[in-house]
Amino acid sequence: MCTTIKPSSLINCCALTLSMFFAAEIQAEIQAENKLEKTYGFGKTASAADIAKIDIDVMPDGRGAPPGQGNYAEGKKIYTSKCAACHGIDMAKPTKGTGAPALRGGRGTLTSGNPKKTVESYWPYASTLFDYIKRAMPFNAPGSMSNNEIYAVMAYILTEGKIIDKKTVMNTKAIAKVKMPNRDGFIPDPRPEKFNNHK
Repeated sequence: MCTTIKPSSLINCCALTLSMFFAAEIQAEIQAENKLEKTYGFGKTASAADIAKIDIDVMPDGRGAPPGQGNYAEGKKIYTSKCAACHGIDMAKPTKGTGAPALRGGRGTLTSGNPKKTVESYWPYASTLFDYIKRAMPFNAPGSMSNNEIYAVMAYILTEGKIIDKKTVMNTKAIAKVKMPNRDGFIPDPRPEKFNNHK
């Protein structure tokens, strides 16, 4: 007995076989890549505690800033030991070859043909300084400074930039009171923050 196969059925059968073959090949590649990712031998999955260390949003009004405090004298010592190697002793002349920016000076240059963007001249809020130091400094050990050390370094940088008084103790409340020279130099973005869950 002879069975007749329609050409359209044969084409469908071949197409199905090929698609199953390619699906199996793709699955095998994905599994191989997953195994490869697991064999590098360094790093680890971030724990909730690891994430909590950097999962902060310090707002210009001080909301989100962690507890702690620091002053000018403490900040000068910490700056000298952890920051000056790159940013320079006087903060206006960073060490050549480090890629570090100047932290002070440049006031009044932003609208000139040669703007000098520093913490003193460009940054709109003190909270930005806290946040940046917390996440990225010092360059050789980012995230290693305690909150007290960060507040102290802030006090030193802002005082040397003639933004705050030497007697100012930096903390959550003080962040909101700092009036940065360029606080009005940015145009607010009126678009809604669709992906921001903060209320």
